[in-house]
Amino acid sequence: MATKWVYAFREGNGSMRDLLGGKGAGAAEMTRAGLPVPPGFTITTEACNAYYASGERFPDGMWDQAIAALRDVEAQTGKKLGDEGNPLLVSVRSGARTSMPGMMDTVLNLGLNPNTLRGLIARTGNPRFGYDAYRRFIQMFGKIVLDIDSDKFEHILDARKQKVGAKLDTDLSADDLQVVAEEFKELVRTETGKDFPTDPYEQLRLAIQAVFRSWNSARAITYRDFHKIPHNLGTAVNVQTMVFGNMGADSGTGVAFTRNPNTGENVLYGEYLPNAQGEDVVAGIRTPHQIAEMAREWPAVYQEFKRYADLLERHYRDMQDLEFTVENGKLYMLQTRSGKRSAVSAVKIAVDMVAEGLISKEEAVQRVEPGHIEQLLHRQIDPAAKVHVIAKGLNASPGAASGKVVFDADRAVKWSESGEKVILVRPETSPDDVHGMIVAQGILTARGGATSHAAVVARSIGKPCVAGTETVKIDLELRQFASDGVVIKEGDVISINGSTGEVIEGAVPMIEPELTGELQALLGYADSVRRLQVWANADYPRDAEIARRNGAQGIGLCRTEHMFFETERLPIMQEMILARDDATRQAALDRLLVFQKNDFVGIFRAMNGLPVVIRLLDPPLHEFLPDYEELLVQVTEAHARGEHGPEVEKKEALLKEVGAMREANPMLGLRGCRLGLMFPQVNAMQVRAILQAAIEVGREGVSVHPEIMIPLVGHVNELKTVREQLEKVADDVMKEAGTRVSYKFGTMIEVPRAALTADEIAKYAEFFSFGTNDLTQTTFGISRDDAEGKFLLQYVSQKILPSNPFQVLDQTGVGKLMRLAVEAGRATRSDIEVGICGEHGGEPSSVEFCHRLGLNYVSCSPFRVPVARLAAAQAVLSEPVKVGV
Repeated sequence: MATKWVYAFREGNGSMRDLLGGKGAGAAEMTRAGLPVPPGFTITTEACNAYYASGERFPDGMWDQAIAALRDVEAQTGKKLGDEGNPLLVSVRSGARTSMPGMMDTVLNLGLNPNTLRGLIARTGNPRFGYDAYRRFIQMFGKIVLDIDSDKFEHILDARKQKVGAKLDTDLSADDLQVVAEEFKELVRTETGKDFPTDPYEQLRLAIQAVFRSWNSARAITYRDFHKIPHNLGTAVNVQTMVFGNMGADSGTGVAFTRNPNTGENVLYGEYLPNAQGEDVVAGIRTPHQIAEMAREWPAVYQEFKRYADLLERHYRDMQDLEFTVENGKLYMLQTRSGKRSAVSAVKIAVDMVAEGLISKEEAVQRVEPGHIEQLLHRQIDPAAKVHVIAKGLNASPGAASGKVVFDADRAVKWSESGEKVILVRPETSPDDVHGMIVAQGILTARGGATSHAAVVARSIGKPCVAGTETVKIDLELRQFASDGVVIKEGDVISINGSTGEVIEGAVPMIEPELTGELQALLGYADSVRRLQVWANADYPRDAEIARRNGAQGIGLCRTEHMFFETERLPIMQEMILARDDATRQAALDRLLVFQKNDFVGIFRAMNGLPVVIRLLDPPLHEFLPDYEELLVQVTEAHARGEHGPEVEKKEALLKEVGAMREANPMLGLRGCRLGLMFPQVNAMQVRAILQAAIEVGREGVSVHPEIMIPLVGHVNELKTVREQLEKVADDVMKEAGTRVSYKFGTMIEVPRAALTADEIAKYAEFFSFGTNDLTQTTFGISRDDAEGKFLLQYVSQKILPSNPFQVLDQTGVGKLMRLAVEAGRATRSDIEVGICGEHGGEPSSVEFCHRLGLNYVSCSPFRVPVARLAAAQAVLSEPVKVGV
């Protein structure tokens, strides 16, 4: 049986999203519901994949099926493609399964040529409309299908407007537009060496090919990479009868959302343009009207549209993004799809829809992406700050940012790669700017509205955006903009407030947002579902307090070495390291003990009733000493100057000591438990400080649960020896205090041998914590610090690795070692507590993997705790439903 490549709208439905794409499935569902949808058909995503598989050729039978579907559309409309008497014009649009706004291509008014143009003018009695449609078609087809620079078309159009004194496109007469159309065709002839195609069927064939090709455009690939959308899904192509919003004052086109995509407020939100076609709204060429104004301008149309919007939101049980056209006062619905939304909006809509009875709490948890939670913690401008507002535009995407002004996307990438924070400033953005938008701190545009390309993309990638700042006059040649009497040159710093639409001169102080009531409610839904606990990595009491506020259920990693780097402690630490005898070393350790104990007292108080995992000293001792190369330079220069004396001798002695401690590969050298075995006094001091602090706060009524983690164990005897040493210290501390305190000893699993021999190690460990940063390094055999700068990012871009393994857990390799360790450890000690404390503990896909492994907890940055809480709940909800026998 021949493959079905083409579906009429009436043949499909909303469940066929994978095959018909979001746009095609939405048009089909609206058609089935009886809404006024212009007739059309969809060429499937499978056809797109087959097109690429056969060397960019249409699969067998696809074109014939498309022509048959076109005949059906002609029968429904009474019009015919290429017929001068009653011409059918169509749009050709992309439509992937996952919404990728603006990333792929669209051609409107296809089917126009000199003959059908005459017929269109004759039937409408509107020459201006006819020539406007024709010049738009030539420009879109020229850009998208023939790959002609769109600026060359715009230059011709602008020149004509300047010649006749027209401010807007709508000010041009029919004669003006006829001249423009002819000049456009001459441009095509110059650029391609061929006449503009006049055969409507050839136009259709070329346009379908162009939409298929746009799936693999650079901007589409960049967008999919950023959003982790698979590259093998393909795009559908939707061919739909044209309806015209540019036929006069009672016509128009618009885009609207059933709820505010910025705030989540339950109001109809969007924009429309009278006497315009669809690309005018999203391209930002004219500043559109707010949708509420339609209630006054076209009240009957507005009420009908609002009724459809409510119907579609209830039907899909989600906020919808709607495209519509009004032709001579008649409303047509062109598209419905789940709307892209800001983080604030995603959370509020999910929680509100639970309250409204539209969705369940479990569905609400699944509706919000973990990335949304991260975006919610965006910085905001300190309201107490004095700022100089130089422009005000539309608050297109929330959040705030400061950075150096840059006027093109390529330069934004270049500056960002050199460490600069940039704000991308454009007249309006296009899909070709996406790579610059991704690296920018925020986006500012002079034109466009809340549904423009800049706004939609910024919201989807979590960047603040201010759009439609019409007082901002951009001069791309001089690379500067002016507003309110202030000239801002490229490289100057500005701030933007995407929540208010303000553009501010210079950098401004920022504050971190707090968890909103809606977010607390959503996280409450998540907590009722998840089984995996979420702990936090915290080295100081202030970090522990933030972690607890964000819902952490324990501290999974307290790195004691960070405490020794503080100014008043570092000299004592260096004194301890350089001590020539045990008495001097112990004297220094006794002084450090006071600091350590006070640190732990603060953390234990903050985490009252919750476990705290404290890692004993891990890095090599030379990290606490002056840099060898700097010392060498200082000593060498002193010798060259002929300097002598106590100060030079001191530096010479220090250089010798530091040189003796240098290692060829310190990551695999004297550190972790090895350091504790060679210098047991250090571990002893730390355990004494931990338990003294626990006893002190325990006497205050604080419930304390210390867990002492011995790092970098590779052989069971290392752990056995260190634990035996430290248990004696613990007994001494408790005898001295005359009281007991409950504690645990455990280890980090961060080298492959520890994972492979976890059954032996579990005999002496009451808990395991996967240190996946080091475990990733030792499993791959690469140094993170060297690899990321030298080759690792290129590995990712070249698809040698699917992702950076230091950001996203390598489930195939590192994950296999983790699974072996969990199974072997629990075979020896069934109640062993197992967690993860590497940076992967807050990354959503890694959290889901830890859930599947059956870990007890993940531990992450205090600020990522809410993200991990949601990801852990989604891991439960993504499990296959078990059907009873």
